Amino acid sequence: MMPFKLESETIGMLLTDVSRLLRGAFDRKVNAMDLGITPGEARTLIQVALTEGIKQAEIATRMGIEPMTLSAYLDRLEANGLVARVPDPADRRAKNVVITEKAGPLFNELMTGLREMMDAYTEGLDSEARALLCSNLRILRDNLRQLDPCLAGKETAEKAEVRVGAAQ
Repeated sequence: MMPFKLESETIGMLLTDVSRLLRGAFDRKVNAMDLGITPGEARTLIQVALTEGIKQAEIATRMGIEPMTLSAYLDRLEANGLVARVPDPADRRAKNVVITEKAGPLFNELMTGLREMMDAYTEGLDSEARALLCSNLRILRDNLRQLDPCLAGKETAEKAEVRVGAAQ
């Protein structure tokens, strides 16, 4: 049998490898900072801060985790007073998640540590190269979200299939 030769320097392979390495570095950094939250809870807190006031299901989609996993993270963050679930003004049955004032100092310490980590990992890239990298990654992210609505967190795969099937 002939072995397959894969190109390891494609955009997809590089992004996958960098993502894996960054996730491991993030986990180790959060654990080393001894903030009293797990890496998963730290990712959740960051996502809540970025998307203030959206539904739990959408947060889970954006994070790429199961709703039950997110619920466990949110339960612990809420028990510590770091996030709150509030009624959705458009749908009283739904709950949106917001970061609390109490989370401020912990969140600032977390972000300071993560900025230091990223500064070390992007050493050798000047500010112009960093800005260009961020710009290009945003374009890639936006293209992915536009081409696959499920990745944008706006609908489930089932809804997308129904919508696509109805259009055919």
